[in-house]
Amino acid sequence: MSERIDVHDELGAEFPANTVEVHDDPDQLADAAAERFVDVIVAAQAERGTASVSLTGGSDGIRLLECVRRDPGAIDWSQLYVYWGDERFVPDGDADRNELQARQALLDHVPLDPAHVFPIAASDGTYGSPEAAAAAYAQLIHTELDERGEFDLTVLGMGPEGHIDSLFPHSPAIREQTDYVVAVHDCPKPPPTRVSLTLPAIHRSRHVMLVVSGVGKAAAVAAAVNGASPDDVPSAGAVGIDSTTWVIDEAAATDLLLDHEDD
Repeated sequence: MSERIDVHDELGAEFPANTVEVHDDPDQLADAAAERFVDVIVAAQAERGTASVSLTGGSDGIRLLECVRRDPGAIDWSQLYVYWGDERFVPDGDADRNELQARQALLDHVPLDPAHVFPIAASDGTYGSPEAAAAAYAQLIHTELDERGEFDLTVLGMGPEGHIDSLFPHSPAIREQTDYVVAVHDCPKPPPTRVSLTLPAIHRSRHVMLVVSGVGKAAAVAAAVNGASPDDVPSAGAVGIDSTTWVIDEAAATDLLLDHEDD
């Protein structure tokens, strides 16, 4: 059984309140998130002809892509522009790369225009440092957003401490207020060196969808939805222009459901 909770905590005058969808288990969560993914992309293409999405890695994000592969709806793949929210700065083809996992789950199985797919550079690619790779991707993001407007959809997973993309609590990356893309060093989880979009880039998204499962993330979900500081819980800063939707399972919703029952 699924439940929808409208959470009206103000996250800032310029951002809408959260909507939380609670599903029984990770499989139902993935199906629901995939349906929303398709609906947002199809609606954007119907309105403007093209659509853009920023993808995430992690088990929940990849499971979502596998569901989209099974039921892609009416997406016009030739008019979809694909970006990544972060990337592990490892060699091309390394199993840790979000790009590789996304290609295996979905992208290599649909008729995307290769010119519309924009991975973050690998460590053995054109740029010899994560700083150079971040600067190049930031320039790309600026150019693309200036030409086509905001991302239509940003998909995010979340770690147990509330990190999104490679924005970890109390780190320089989560505190970045200007640059769209930064190099990240000494990540608390391996691999330690990464390239990540920042909150200013995420805030250039019409729709943000956070896909989260597991009881180990319940405290961070509740803190973020209830208005924690992004410096403490980075996912609290993940808000879209038109909508911010948390698609979670009952385990991840444990603390939220308790709060909801007490109201």
